[in-house]
Amino acid sequence: MNADDPHGPGSPRSAAEELLAASAAWDLSPNRHLHHKEVLMQQIDRDGISDARTPMARLSRRLRPAMVLPVAAVLTGALVVTASGGDHTSAPRRSSVAGPAKDNGAAVTLDRIAAAAMTRDVTPVEDGQFVYVAFLSRENKGALNSPVRLGAPGRHEVWTAQGSGPTTRTGWIRDTGKDAVMPGELVPIVSTSPVGAGLDHVTYKWLASLPTDPEALRTLLYAQTEPWGDLSQDETVFRNIGELLRSTIMPPATASALYKVVEKIPGVTMVPDAADAAGRRGIGITREDPGSATRDEWIFNKKTFAYLGSRSYMTAAKGTGGTDTLYGIDAVMASGVVDSPGEVSADTAG
Repeated sequence: MNADDPHGPGSPRSAAEELLAASAAWDLSPNRHLHHKEVLMQQIDRDGISDARTPMARLSRRLRPAMVLPVAAVLTGALVVTASGGDHTSAPRRSSVAGPAKDNGAAVTLDRIAAAAMTRDVTPVEDGQFVYVAFLSRENKGALNSPVRLGAPGRHEVWTAQGSGPTTRTGWIRDTGKDAVMPGELVPIVSTSPVGAGLDHVTYKWLASLPTDPEALRTLLYAQTEPWGDLSQDETVFRNIGELLRSTIMPPATASALYKVVEKIPGVTMVPDAADAAGRRGIGITREDPGSATRDEWIFNKKTFAYLGSRSYMTAAKGTGGTDTLYGIDAVMASGVVDSPGEVSADTAG
């Protein structure tokens, strides 16, 4: 995949682009920082806006547990990312009252994204290899009980191990940036108990095993999704899919079917113009859930409909006239298949 080049020959590069070209150093990952941001969000000053809604008690989106770094590990500088297992069965089914995406062009946009996904040339990933994804990201660095303050851009790299059998080491991470905690460290991602291929350890072969019929896939995803906190099941499925889109390489038919599932999730809307952390402009797909004080927005290239990145917002309380507050933003800058952790792919994303 080739990214659109916003600069002509000889044009100076932005600070973000200079950072991406720099050597690796360590910062909190987009997956892990969501946990800390959700904790922080519940104690943050929302610029004087009173919110009568109950804040979420858990994660702002469904995270793969193998990617969550506990607060204690951050504070002590632990080198191993620890995780807890997840159970995706026997979930109660709660749904929002809004109808499927249709009112503002979201359904048409998702149709186009799904069609474009089917045309992508993707080489299957074999067991023993690693899916490599590099992000440019900015996260909330505001202090407790203080307004949101986005930190400097940082580069985050993930190597996800491929294999069907249960494992306690699901991959590796490495970060860089001004706000880096452990610059340049190649850190193993480990689980406290063995994790098999699935939502908690996403592999290409597992994705390829999923139904490609949108209705069958929708039924499966809802059956295996347990709502988080006050989130509806629709929102939890939406965030699960968002995490899959940003963190792996997918078989074209699976990706297309997932977008078709999103099209049927109630309350999904389209944002005509949005920009990722690298400044690339595109079309946004988002959803606001009554049970959450945050919302996620996915960004796609306006011409190729390739996934570019995401933005995370704290939503303003209804009826206050306030605006949503951006508290996290990223951009997928490179992705590919490599044979060992630390090896990078030259393929660009978007």
